[in-house]
Amino acid sequence: MKRWFIGLALVLVLAPCALSTSFSTRAAGAEGTWTSVRSKNFFLVGNASENEIRKVALKLEQFREVFSRVFQRVKLHSEVPTTVIVFKNDGAYRPFKPLYDGKPASVAGYFQSGEDTNYITLSTDFGGRANPYAIIFHEYVHALTRSNTKLMPPWFNEGLAEYYSTFEVTDGDRKALLGTAIASHVFLLRERKFLPLETLFAVDHRSEHYNERDKKGVFYAQSWALMHYLLLGNEGRRQPQFLSFISLIESGRPVAESFREAFKTDFATIEKELRDYISRNSYPQTQVTFGERIAFDVSMTSAALTEAQAQYYLGDLLRHINRSSDAEVFLRRSIELEPKLAEAHASLGMLRMRERQFAVAKDHLARAVESDSANYLAHYYYAYTLSREGMNENGLITSYAPETAEKIRSLLRKTIELNPSFAESYNLMAFVDLITGEQFDEAVRLIKKAQALVPGREEFSCTLAQIYLRRKEFDEARREAEPVARLSGNRQLRAQAQSIVDAATRIIEQEDRVRSAQNDVRPSSTFAATTARSGENPGNSPPSLRRIRSFEGEKVRGLLTHIDCDGQTMTLTIKAGEQTLKFHAANSASISWVSFVKDVGETVVCGPQKTSRRVRVTYRSSLDASSPFNGEPIAVEFISPDEE
Repeated sequence: MKRWFIGLALVLVLAPCALSTSFSTRAAGAEGTWTSVRSKNFFLVGNASENEIRKVALKLEQFREVFSRVFQRVKLHSEVPTTVIVFKNDGAYRPFKPLYDGKPASVAGYFQSGEDTNYITLSTDFGGRANPYAIIFHEYVHALTRSNTKLMPPWFNEGLAEYYSTFEVTDGDRKALLGTAIASHVFLLRERKFLPLETLFAVDHRSEHYNERDKKGVFYAQSWALMHYLLLGNEGRRQPQFLSFISLIESGRPVAESFREAFKTDFATIEKELRDYISRNSYPQTQVTFGERIAFDVSMTSAALTEAQAQYYLGDLLRHINRSSDAEVFLRRSIELEPKLAEAHASLGMLRMRERQFAVAKDHLARAVESDSANYLAHYYYAYTLSREGMNENGLITSYAPETAEKIRSLLRKTIELNPSFAESYNLMAFVDLITGEQFDEAVRLIKKAQALVPGREEFSCTLAQIYLRRKEFDEARREAEPVARLSGNRQLRAQAQSIVDAATRIIEQEDRVRSAQNDVRPSSTFAATTARSGENPGNSPPSLRRIRSFEGEKVRGLLTHIDCDGQTMTLTIKAGEQTLKFHAANSASISWVSFVKDVGETVVCGPQKTSRRVRVTYRSSLDASSPFNGEPIAVEFISPDEE
């Protein structure tokens, strides 16, 4: 739903939403009788029979339970609800599939993740198509690990998801089978050359092995094969080493170093073991046997849905897969049938917000909050819409009006009261603190609460890194953003995190240079100035001050009132008596800065000077009579007010 980034200039950047509307569902409807089934961890709706919907719920609950028991390192906190839509046949399902080249995708099921709601969709009658559960289980593993573990490299994420995609329940729901060999992967690896492990481990979301069609097949296959071998191969002897390897990677240790420490060998040895493993004719599986039937159906409840509710779920699904014009048809129909249905107003409000129709969006969201004061998502959507309203067409924002900030906070406080486990509320509240420049300590507390709820959310790491920048804690900012810049699968978020890393690094290095320069100052000097560490202007770095004994050129004394920074250039504005003088340098690094007073410190920043300080400027006069500048500055010396 959103991607946030605030740079040192305090701007908010959100990823654009790609809308696809070429395939129309105007003739489609919520045909048949619609039923809802609520299980322990899922909410299902559909026009399939209640019995079929219950079977789907049972299968999903069984998968989640087995995953939690086998992969105990993940605490399966559900950050957002998961809604499952079960269609009675492919004909009913087809109008609600994602579009490719304007046509419904040929899929039997899919998983659509979201920051507010996850959707799983499938048809119980998938005919000759591939079993829909393989892709659903694969993507559901991604959702679980993304929310509940730290950022992990692509080979691990894809290998684990493929490994669990073969999940089966057997023996009257008393046993679960994992590790069935994926024939297509085995055949491909026997035909194609393996990637060296060093290459496999280095693949990121920008890599050709991850993105190019003729190469990513080997990457997925080998990631699965390595996961399968390290978990089950060689009678499980490598499994403890594998778990140690993962822990070392999570701690931030280099891959090669972690590998040697965990496996007590080199890449070549494991590569040979893996090739030998794939050349076999059979592969081990793991069977989880439970003392009793893995049953959840006894705790399930069911109810009939109204036509308005069915229309809402279909419309909200279409909104989440970015089919906005089609979503509008169903959401409007839902409101026509039931004018006070809060969920439909909230979803339509978010659709209008995405189209930047903020007045209409706020009207729908206000109705949603009024109709259902206990709907936490309605309150959050309203706050989120207000947070975006002040942005320009490029998604940039520098401030909130005090009344807007307070309204957003009020809505978020209510959201948290209604659902303390919804992490997005804490993130947005922290972001408002970041934009307003207020309550940074509270902002850190809020974002760390969000991270505790959902450890794997890389957006939260970016928000925290930006807060650290504003607090001038540059090492912490860089440390928080680096994993996102290296491992995030979202290109825009990855670039934003890299910007934070670069800005923090630049300032840290700048401070190091200043400290080094200060160490060269004679003990008798009172020079105490340093580079200002303003986190608000990374591209316009303030001058670096250093000790220079003498300067040749014309001189003038006055008050330094303004420093204009534009890339490499710098313009100084000096108030000398009744005159206003401007000195321009094409390269700001050519200016020498010296202080003979103790209290300059971090007050020297680009932009208007909060305190106009007395300076002596050494300069070369301009030879161009038409130039708007009085000359080129050579040095700026901060002097005491009584110096003549």
